[in-house]
Amino acid sequence: MSLYRPAAFASDDQAAIARLLAEHPFATLITAGAGEPQISHLPLLHESEPAPHGSLIGHMARANPHWSHFGSGASLAVFHGPHAYVSPSWYAQPAIQVPTWNYAVVHVHGRAEIVADRTETLATLQKMVARFEGSRPAPWRLQLEGARLEAMVGAIVAFRIDIERIDAKFKLSQNRDEADRRRVASALRSEGYADATATAAWMDGQARDD
Repeated sequence: MSLYRPAAFASDDQAAIARLLAEHPFATLITAGAGEPQISHLPLLHESEPAPHGSLIGHMARANPHWSHFGSGASLAVFHGPHAYVSPSWYAQPAIQVPTWNYAVVHVHGRAEIVADRTETLATLQKMVARFEGSRPAPWRLQLEGARLEAMVGAIVAFRIDIERIDAKFKLSQNRDEADRRRVASALRSEGYADATATAAWMDGQARDD
């Protein structure tokens, strides 16, 4: 499962990759194997160990057949960052241009392994709750005990993916000259919706890194 990455858009910027995984943790997980690939949409957390790429942790419903295919082949987690339509009218010479789409995406490759240990399963759940409850004034916390807790733990399957390869593609007008890139970023900021604003911010960050 390869990602088309023209040289202008391919990135090995570890800080930018980590940022995208942290800011956009809701991923599409695809597991190959016999028959149709298994596909699930779920949050995944990136952890720094083991080196060099770290791992992803997550969980899914035990009723989801996806996890039973983990041993059949490799898995791919696709993380979509911000994306936005780019109009030719934003370039210096719009008449000779065509529409396109700017976006940031990271593909994470590895083999998913089921977490069989109850304590580690519960720890995975607690990490995810802590991550997404964050710094809320009154964050929710898991308070189930006894039979209800056991039923909840039994209803999910936790897993870990030790990352074998990361392919990042940041298509952010790097193939345009600086003046056109500034025009596109400015126009995106004026569009008035979140993804366009975020795409412009990623363009600004890419320009600083260049």
